[in-house]
This record gives sequence, structure tokens and C-alpha cells, in this order.
Amino acid sequence: MLDDIAISRAIIDTYHKDLLDHLEVDVAVVGGGPAGLTAAYYLGKEGRKVAVFERSLALGGGMGGGGMMMNKIVVQDGAKEILEEFEIRSEEYSPGYHVSESLEAIAAISLGAMRAGVKMFNLISAEDLMVKEDRVMGLVISWSAVMSAKLHVDPLTLGARAVVDATGHASELCRVLERKTGAHLATKSGRVMGERSMDADTGEGLIMENTRSVYPGLYVCGMASNAVFGGPRMGPIFGGMLLSGRRAAEVVAADLG
Repeated sequence: MLDDIAISRAIIDTYHKDLLDHLEVDVAVVGGGPAGLTAAYYLGKEGRKVAVFERSLALGGGMGGGGMMMNKIVVQDGAKEILEEFEIRSEEYSPGYHVSESLEAIAAISLGAMRAGVKMFNLISAEDLMVKEDRVMGLVISWSAVMSAKLHVDPLTLGARAVVDATGHASELCRVLERKTGAHLATKSGRVMGERSMDADTGEGLIMENTRSVYPGLYVCGMASNAVFGGPRMGPIFGGMLLSGRRAAEVVAADLG
């Protein structure tokens, strides 16, 4: 006979153990889209303690919608090896263009990251950064529902040796840092430069260059990289997102030592 209270106790007990265990991590990734998940996967594979914080109910970011709600994604030759690493099926539509199911890609990358030891926390928002001695030292987090309802509830803080802004077009963490501290970011202007209009070829080329540290302790990957450094958007081609995630993991790992 099932015990209703035992079910509740199991959820509450195990969840809070996970949360307590991840109040201090090597890397906190904010944004569970393709770039953030890929970065987390490669860092997890290296044995880093990694947590992903996604404010939505589901992981995947904009990948699930494919192009204009048609759940297909395109990946170019240069990123096909990452599809293969996650065992994501694809078909070559024409030379250089590979098509995959967006939902399969999300599921495969998410599962790969979790099996690499990454802890996923959905429905949690990063509303602020912990900044000490001119360095990002962690996150300030709250339930997404609390923020949506605009309730006056104090958040909690967690420590991280590195924080990755994978919040997409909004580049939310970089904008928070800029607004609240007046920090000089590692861009030409010292500020978030904002993304330019659609240009897939230029955008895909720039994203690897733009995937890097933007302030001590804070890194950008995925579309947040081009948004912060002033690159164009790329639309439903996702090779750059995957490559940027892998590149972010390499940069963070090198800096952590």
C-alpha cells in the first residue's frame, strides 16, 4: 500500500540534500539551453562539480522550437562530431547541412550532462551575482515562480569558482553585473554591446571568438556571447551553440587549473 506522506518525504528530503550539496560548486551554469548544457557536459566529464540553473520548467532553451515552431535544427559540418558524441541522429540535407530532431537533441544532451555528473536545477532563477573584490564569486538564486509573481521574498546565495552566462539573447547576468556594479566588461566598449541583426555565417564565425571570460569569474557562451560582444544572431542553426559550449568548458577548465 502506498503511503502519500512517504512520497512527499522522499521528494523533499532528496531534493534538499541535492541543493545543500550544490551550495558550493566549481562551475554554475545559468541557462539550460544547448550551449549551457554542452558546456556543463564537458566540464562534468572532467570531474568538475557543475550545477545548471534553468528558470523554465523544461531544459533546452530555444532549441525545442527549431525554426518558427518546426522542431528541426540544422548543424553544419564543423559541429557534427558533437552530435555524434551525444548519439544524436542526423541526416545530411545537402552538403554541409545536417538536420536533427530538436527534441531528440535536447534529450540527448541533457541526459549526457546528467550522466557526466552535472546537477540540473530547473524552475530556479539567478536574479543576481555575488561579487567580492572585483570578482564574481557565485549566484543569488530564487524560485522562478517567486520572481514571476513579484513576491518580496529574499533569495539565497551559492558559491562558484566560475559562473557561465548561458542566458541567450538577453545575456542577463552580464547586464545585471553592468547595471549593479558598473563593471568594465572585456568588450570594446566595456559594456554589453548587444546583438546585431541576422547573419548566420558571420555569427557562427564570431561565436567561438566571443566565447570567453567577460569579467573575472564570469564567462559567456552561446548566444549570450554574441549579444555581449556585439555579434549577429544566427537563427535555427545550432552548430555554433554546441561548439561554443565546448569552447566555454575548455576556457573555464584552463582558468580553474
